[in-house]
Amino acid sequence: MKAVLFDHHGSAEGLQYRDVPIPRPSTGEVLVKIDACGVNHLDIWTREGLGVPIPMPHILGCEPVGKIAEVGVGVTNVRTGDFVLCAPGSSCGNCPACLSGNDSLCPDYQVMGFQRQGGYAEYCVCKGTDAIPVSSRFQAEEWAAIPLVFLTAWHMLITRAGLRAGETVLVHGAGSGIGSAAIQIAKLIGCMVITTAGSAAKLEKAKALGADYGINYTANKEFHREVKKATSGRGVDVVFEHIGQATWTESLASMAPGGRLVFCGTTTGPTVTMDLRFVFVRQFSLLGSYMGAKQELLKVLALVEQGKLKPVVDTVFPLAQARAAHERMASRNFFGKLVLRCC
Repeated sequence: MKAVLFDHHGSAEGLQYRDVPIPRPSTGEVLVKIDACGVNHLDIWTREGLGVPIPMPHILGCEPVGKIAEVGVGVTNVRTGDFVLCAPGSSCGNCPACLSGNDSLCPDYQVMGFQRQGGYAEYCVCKGTDAIPVSSRFQAEEWAAIPLVFLTAWHMLITRAGLRAGETVLVHGAGSGIGSAAIQIAKLIGCMVITTAGSAAKLEKAKALGADYGINYTANKEFHREVKKATSGRGVDVVFEHIGQATWTESLASMAPGGRLVFCGTTTGPTVTMDLRFVFVRQFSLLGSYMGAKQELLKVLALVEQGKLKPVVDTVFPLAQARAAHERMASRNFFGKLVLRCC
């Protein structure tokens, strides 16, 4: 089969499109003939190196979608020919964390395309229980734009931050896959959404998704002033943060007393500074978040099937052009998701 892989950490130039053996499903696993796979910042970070051992040569991609080509021994929930998406995260299912619905705290939790081989290929294997049948409501490229970003955004806003109807939320990076997902989830809950983006065109697209107020962060470096203006001086209840170093201080300044800042990424750098007195006097909550649980993913997919949430696809690249997709992501010149067509 054809796959895109790398054998050492580094730039996108290290991605190679070449032939590799088709993987074989073990007991409890299935083989998926991949139609499409989403591209994420996690792919770039994994390629560059996160200090975590990964199998080499390595195949990226945590959002493969396609049809079951082979079913391993013991798999009963799906059968050959089913159209499925692979859950991006996989856990043991038996530890206290898993049994309490906190899958991503499982000691054995692994992300497809990160700790294990992923979906930048014509075939992949995953646990049978991680293969989730989906309908023909969307094309494969659209389904591939859903799992990671909607799961992560749901876990951040609903599970970690406890977002409630009537609250105000600041969503950073409206043009990103996770930002476009978060806007939709917050509006579905019944919140006022303020969002940031780097251009007027992106802000217009964000408003079409439901954002109430847009801030161009390139023109408003001290964006907390715009946030305060939009909230009559109060600030927001929740900040949806995945940018890191470049926005952290302004994010804190944008919060109302008792506000919650939930964060999952550091696209501009992981090191920040803050005045702890400001945090405890205003009784802020800082909430780290990572991936999410299978039950959360199933909730999200049900809402997608009902038409209440929708994938946002910017560009579909052929598998052989994965390097171009990484370069496009690094440029930030897109809105929504970048997806690879794998067949």
